[in-house]
Amino acid sequence: MPLISEAASGVFVIAVTPFTPQGAIDYASLDSMVDFYLEKGASGLTLLGMMGEAPKLTAAESLAVVKRVLGRVCGTVPVVVGVSAPGFAPMRELSAEVMDAGAAGVMVAPPSSVRTDDQIYAYFETAAAMLGDTPFVLQDYPLATSVQISTAVITRIVQALPSCVMLKHEDWPGLNKIGALRAASDRGEARRISILCGNGGIFLPEELSRGADGAMTGFAYPEMMVDVCKAHAAGDIERAHDLFDAYLPLARYELQPGLGLQIRKHILARRGVIASAALRAPAGRLSAGDLADIERLIARQDRKLAKLG
Repeated sequence: MPLISEAASGVFVIAVTPFTPQGAIDYASLDSMVDFYLEKGASGLTLLGMMGEAPKLTAAESLAVVKRVLGRVCGTVPVVVGVSAPGFAPMRELSAEVMDAGAAGVMVAPPSSVRTDDQIYAYFETAAAMLGDTPFVLQDYPLATSVQISTAVITRIVQALPSCVMLKHEDWPGLNKIGALRAASDRGEARRISILCGNGGIFLPEELSRGADGAMTGFAYPEMMVDVCKAHAAGDIERAHDLFDAYLPLARYELQPGLGLQIRKHILARRGVIASAALRAPAGRLSAGDLADIERLIARQDRKLAKLG
């Protein structure tokens, strides 16, 4: 499998990790989930992300999940693996293992302990040295990490560290950051790297118009992101927005802090993608009201999509 590069585009779906109701990894559902994502047009997959319950897996389980997915993908799309860790040693170890298994690159988020611009840069400089030639995705998600990475720092990292080939952009608000990064590369001040966006895709049409290359996030209907990206790339901007509008209420609902992954897994189970909506403990539970909301939103979404044709 070729490594990820600055040219990466499309939709890299952040994969969930299926569990049985007893908390064991459900490998059969992992297979069916991979098949589903590929069938819906995913350009790549990202494993062990924040919505993949990575902190709830042991090191052995993390590697087993990656190897299972790589075996199922069989080289058809690139697979990126989240390797963020409190220390560099486990990051380097997991990175080496997944790259040896056939991953196309890794994703790194800064720890909450870094605060200043120089600290952020130094962290990624050290991470790049630890990862060697492995291409990496810089995850910019301040709502989760509490680390604010400025455009200037990202540009500095990109210029100094050639192994940084992609930005997983999920700053909020962050549309102007995309525009500023693209302007910097247009002026020759930085390499043009791939920008794939997160936040459940709820700003996807605007992000694409600002210069993003696609999405790297999760949603129970990944075909929304795929179809929006295709329409936008074809120049049919209104079609992209119309498709997005049909899914937006459910995407918004799924993005709720604390409930989002439970909602996503519930819908994936409802669609027959995974056998169980179980999260590994600690986990909450959807209420009867939550479930009623979901059914109403899906019904409305289906009616809107039928009108679009």
